[in-house]
Amino acid sequence: MRRPRDRMSAALGRRVLAAVLTSAAFLPAATAAQSWRTVTMSRVMSGEKSLDVKVTYGAGTFSMGPAAAGMLYRMQLRYDEDSFRPQAQYEGNELRLGVESVGNSVHLGKKRSEGSMDLRLARNVPMDLDLKFGAVRADLDLGGLSLTRLELGTGASESTVDISELNAVRMEKATFEVGAADFEARHLGNLNADDIDVSAGVGSVTLGFDGNWQRDADVKVNMGLGSLELRFPEGLGVSLHKDSFLTSLDSEGLVKRGDRYYSLDWDKAKRKIDIDLNAAFGSVKVVWVR
Repeated sequence: MRRPRDRMSAALGRRVLAAVLTSAAFLPAATAAQSWRTVTMSRVMSGEKSLDVKVTYGAGTFSMGPAAAGMLYRMQLRYDEDSFRPQAQYEGNELRLGVESVGNSVHLGKKRSEGSMDLRLARNVPMDLDLKFGAVRADLDLGGLSLTRLELGTGASESTVDISELNAVRMEKATFEVGAADFEARHLGNLNADDIDVSAGVGSVTLGFDGNWQRDADVKVNMGLGSLELRFPEGLGVSLHKDSFLTSLDSEGLVKRGDRYYSLDWDKAKRKIDIDLNAAFGSVKVVWVR
């Protein structure tokens, strides 16, 4: 029978390997001379009741936010036309956006990071949103969107996700799969989600649980190798269970009862979150914010 330490090490190895393979799969092909193009694609709304949106972007910079009134989406791309072609497909309620590779060769062209994508999505259409990134510097503002489901997956990236406004619809689950990355999520309370799952391989992760919590929620965090900072707003009830191997916990503002840690005002808090934390190697820090 495999010991818990062996299982943790194996799981960490799988997450790190997955991060490397994901990043490599997105790397663009290098050519002797690159030919850069900038294009803008958009579509106006036509009575949509719901959307299933999938976005794929491999390398460069990515930004995202809500679209102007009446717009279903607006996408501006700068890309090497010898290596990529834009993808914008809309059929039924399915919207597919991003870039796809041309050809099968994969090289590490040094100008791979010069590409960019800026995406704006409709504010008032309930949508399932699936985002897949490779070696990307991403800056996302999901505030103002109507998200019924969220899945975000990154490779070797630097990503910031801000839910600057309250999600207008209830979300069953939000999932973040982070590879070898620096990742920060802000205002997670504004997701209006019942469940939040975060899995990280290697890197630095900051999770901000401020925002307008509409109900109690369950949070699962799986951390491989690196540092994790949990930022809680004063007044939010927090219950935390830590299952970790060689991971330190700076549990400021929490008291231990049995096998769980609780915020000082847990019993009288209006909104509460339960966090199950599984960490292999690294450090976990708790910070309270006003």
